[in-house]
Amino acid sequence: MNSISLRRLARRTLFAVIWLALALALAFSAGLRFNPTPSLPKGIYRIVSGAPAPKDFVRGELVSFCLEGEFAELALERGYLEPGSCPSGLRPLLKRLAGLPGDSVDPYSHPICAVDSHGRSMTPALVPGVVPPGMALVLADHPGSFDSRYFGFVPLDSLQRVKPVFLFNPKGN
Repeated sequence: MNSISLRRLARRTLFAVIWLALALALAFSAGLRFNPTPSLPKGIYRIVSGAPAPKDFVRGELVSFCLEGEFAELALERGYLEPGSCPSGLRPLLKRLAGLPGDSVDPYSHPICAVDSHGRSMTPALVPGVVPPGMALVLADHPGSFDSRYFGFVPLDSLQRVKPVFLFNPKGN
């Protein structure tokens, strides 16, 4: 290859990278999110615009939220979450809304792991009782997922409704 061909290739590559970055930024600003984890089926999800009133949430629907406080620090320290757009600097979580205020909580009805995939101790946060006012129970489809079993309830007003756009393997992870 001569120097003109190399320059042309470099220009085209740079042009493609810039367009890809712009396309990803546009997709993100349109509310599209990629889920690469087994918590829910891998795929592309869209955040439904407009914040629903807490009374409008329905058990079983998919939600996104930012983990904060000591559990965000734990997730960062252990590498459970990648960097992202949350105030904690982590990526938002995608989970299934499993409980609303007033619902009974039986932590033993879902598998609880004593250790994570690296053999580190996992302390369950849930105890039998009731979901408190203003809070929600969020669980994942995958039994080893980092969810309310380990970080407890999340504020209902922090949840954003999410809909799947494209799933790579809808029946499995």
